[in-house]
Amino acid sequence: MSKHNDLGKNGEDLACNLIILKGYKILERNWRYKKAEIDIICKKYDTLIFVEVKTRSTLKYGMPEDFVSKLKQKLMFGAANAYMHQVNHNWEIRFDVISIIMNPKYPPKITHFEDAFFQ
Repeated sequence: MSKHNDLGKNGEDLACNLIILKGYKILERNWRYKKAEIDIICKKYDTLIFVEVKTRSTLKYGMPEDFVSKLKQKLMFGAANAYMHQVNHNWEIRFDVISIIMNPKYPPKITHFEDAFFQ
């Protein structure tokens, strides 16, 4: 596995640990539908939450959360609709972003943006 893939996987593991500590129940990881992938699908109370995790080792090109493009959002909406249909969804939904900066010189900096974007 490449360093880039290792960074992403480690970031997703940190994100999962964070949301579990916050009382979320993880339903799926790396759920795929056509060209889209949703990093984490989880639930808290009656809200179904689709999470995009962005991990970077440096801020050289900007904040990790700034890389959730309109195209990525559109792909996530399509995948979320497919998932909701698959599980016969009938409760509230939300799209979150978890931004992680993982530089070996410092402890990871994790920011959870709830309701980060909308359909």
